Amino acid sequence: MSLIITNGKQVTKDNQLVDVHLKIDGKKIVAVSEQLDFDIADNDQVIDVAGKLVTTGLTDVHVHFRQPGFEDKETILTGSQAAARGGFTRVAAMPNLNPAPDTPEKLTAIQELIDQDAVIEVLQYAPITGNLKSDNLVDMEHMPEAFAFTNDGFGVQTAGTMYLAMKEAARVGKPIVAHTEDESLLFGGVMHEGIKNKELGLPGILNATESSQIARDIHLAEETGVHYHVCHVSTKASVAAIRDGKARGVHVTAEVAPHHLILNELDIPSDDATYKMNPPLRGEVDQAALLEGLLDGTLDMVATDHAPHTLAEKANGFMHSPFGIVGIETAFAVMYTNFVKTGIMSLAFLLEKMATAPTEVFGLTPATVAVDSPANIAVFDLDQAYTIDPADYLSKSQVTPFNGEEVYGMCTLTVFHGEVVYEQK
Repeated sequence: MSLIITNGKQVTKDNQLVDVHLKIDGKKIVAVSEQLDFDIADNDQVIDVAGKLVTTGLTDVHVHFRQPGFEDKETILTGSQAAARGGFTRVAAMPNLNPAPDTPEKLTAIQELIDQDAVIEVLQYAPITGNLKSDNLVDMEHMPEAFAFTNDGFGVQTAGTMYLAMKEAARVGKPIVAHTEDESLLFGGVMHEGIKNKELGLPGILNATESSQIARDIHLAEETGVHYHVCHVSTKASVAAIRDGKARGVHVTAEVAPHHLILNELDIPSDDATYKMNPPLRGEVDQAALLEGLLDGTLDMVATDHAPHTLAEKANGFMHSPFGIVGIETAFAVMYTNFVKTGIMSLAFLLEKMATAPTEVFGLTPATVAVDSPANIAVFDLDQAYTIDPADYLSKSQVTPFNGEEVYGMCTLTVFHGEVVYEQK
């Protein structure tokens, strides 16, 4: 039995929408046609998508699925189901877990959980150092299944440790993926140091907390030749440092989150930790620089930093709630609505930043809708508006600053390895 997807629209590289029909056998696409010119057997499963966008599944290189250790917030199953509902067929999961996968044995144990529970492809990061906080490097050489190495949630505080980590990662052929945060510059901050923190009387987080470590690390990457990838860039100075590093030929890449592109500190209505994430929502100047950086290629991709917490945890204001929001179920929709519907970027460009670029930057199996490609497909309704309602989420967490927003671009179907893993009811 084959899976047939009919009457879709596919976007071309020059941003034209053309008719598309797909035939999938097993885990592969076996036919792609503008006309329905292939045979359909009586027992084939046929899904008529009625003019909706058909694209390769999206890739998100920055998610937190919280298992093991924090299953009240999210699990591999619920996180991967939420990703599928957002049109993602591949994600990379961060290692700030309990226990953290900082040995080959612990990494293997988490990979076994992923193989058992995930409904899409989940690639697992390993830490750079033991428990993400020490200065002792993990055994990178004997962790070949690690997607890359990162201490996400914490910056590597000493330059010497980062230098040695980069040398070893370069030797074993893996990227260093950096959460950049100089803890000596935090001063107990809980939101951006700017206008809103003063209005609310809350301690601020300096832009330099992030940008100073990025500048340091780019110099170290230049020395070591490692692939250095920067997580969730949020400041104008960070964009400038990355742009300069690329101009010098440093192998530096970077991601930006939808919430940092769409929101800034002035969108925070009150002492509401729904708007508390790390890095924080920055100033208007930073927000503009992030968009410019994405459009000019300084920032290579969009990544959600899907970071689930319970509603109870987030009900205690900025001072007493954890950092983090969810976003994987609505990432495409909020990006499409705010930037494609408004003419700021093309649909083809958005799909490049959410599907093609992550695979190319990290050397993964190409994301294409083509014969012999993996049958990883997402279908989006670009025409029908809907209102974001976290009560409908498949994630265990409902913490989003986009609650109640009217958007376009709902995912209606996701196929992974030829199997329907999400279908809108």
